[in-house]
Amino acid sequence: MKFTPFFLCIFLWLTHSPLLAATDSLGIQKVYVLEIQDNIDPRMNRKVKMALEDAHAADADILVIHMDTYGGAVNDADDIRTMLLESTIPTVSFIDKDAASAGALISIACDSIYMAPGASIGAATVVMGGSGEAAPDKYQSYMRSMMRSTAEANGRDPQIAEAMVDERIEIEGITTAGSVITFSVSEAIKNGFCEAEARSIDDAVKHFGITDYELIEYEMSTVEHIISIFLNPAISGFLILIIIGGIYFEIQTPGVGFPLAAAITAVILYFIPYYLTGLAENWEIIVFALGIILLALELFVIPGFGVAGILGIACILAGLTLGMLPNDAFDFSFVPSEELFVALVTVILASVVAIGGIFFLAPKVNEWQAFSKITLATTQKKEEGYTSFWYSNDLLNKEGIAHTRLMPSGKVLIDEEIYDAHSRGAFIDQGEKIKVISTEGTSLKVKKISS
Repeated sequence: MKFTPFFLCIFLWLTHSPLLAATDSLGIQKVYVLEIQDNIDPRMNRKVKMALEDAHAADADILVIHMDTYGGAVNDADDIRTMLLESTIPTVSFIDKDAASAGALISIACDSIYMAPGASIGAATVVMGGSGEAAPDKYQSYMRSMMRSTAEANGRDPQIAEAMVDERIEIEGITTAGSVITFSVSEAIKNGFCEAEARSIDDAVKHFGITDYELIEYEMSTVEHIISIFLNPAISGFLILIIIGGIYFEIQTPGVGFPLAAAITAVILYFIPYYLTGLAENWEIIVFALGIILLALELFVIPGFGVAGILGIACILAGLTLGMLPNDAFDFSFVPSEELFVALVTVILASVVAIGGIFFLAPKVNEWQAFSKITLATTQKKEEGYTSFWYSNDLLNKEGIAHTRLMPSGKVLIDEEIYDAHSRGAFIDQGEKIKVISTEGTSLKVKKISS
């Protein structure tokens, strides 16, 4: 017992020593904050995924979701709640105002829920994107199942969670048939769907039991910022202008390369951001590529302009439009009407402006000094000896018959002689009467003689 004062002195020295102070400083915990204050869609899905990866890289001790949303796409909400349930970092939902529908599901997937005064949670009935009406029961059943299993996973009442979706469920003292559950702060606390009321993120963190901490807010990387810029409908519309204009001018001046390179670059910049955020699916890009192929076949292989050309243009416009929307294989039930409207207006308006620009700029291109260096802008006249070959002028105004079908090129029979010929774009069937209207070039230009 005589050594007790000695050990007491040692203890007092250690508790006030710089070494112990340094150890205490290592106890500062990292609180990672993620804002979910917009629609739940593929973009938010990607944002949560990136934030969770960043939080793990930063060795965060807790992830706080600053929640204020009316919901969104069920499939993306499912992905987010799965990521949260599987997270090794404790998760907290701080509901600032609303956690409705998909927002309620995501909050219930968190380990703890704190709500600001006046906040609410619930109303998780699945609704159609355009009309706002309740979706068919197969969607409601899926949502009920997710809400129930998520509540069970975190020790909350699964029947209450299910009643946030299904108005037919009646729970004594909580809800009656005919209305879905939406809890206020006090109601959520009473029924185990909120740990406590909190006025701020700091307040929520302290309620969670952390007093010495630093806040780390999720910030998009440079790449994510660039992606968000190209998701702007105005930028998308500008890229569509380049795509359509580049394709047109490359067709008009094959081999130049610059218009085609510009169009390919615009296609890449258009689709990659939408693809990375989960909006543009592989099949939508394939539809666009198929449209390009059909249009090329119509212009270079199939004479005239018919079904292939029309289908090609339709596929191109469809691919550009669908790539902007979170549709499920042409199912637009859960696509918000404003997003559908913006996508359609962007593609249609950009296409109209591109076509107008083509008609306006095409005649002026050859006048540009920079463009004249890579194209033949001068007129090569027959009188100056530039024509490589032409038929005798005696054939001019001669009449004959189409030896083969002209589509618009083919062969004609004049005075028992067969000549290469082409029409002015019209189809001329075999055996129909024709008249030579020009002898310049390597084939005769003819027109059909009306009977």
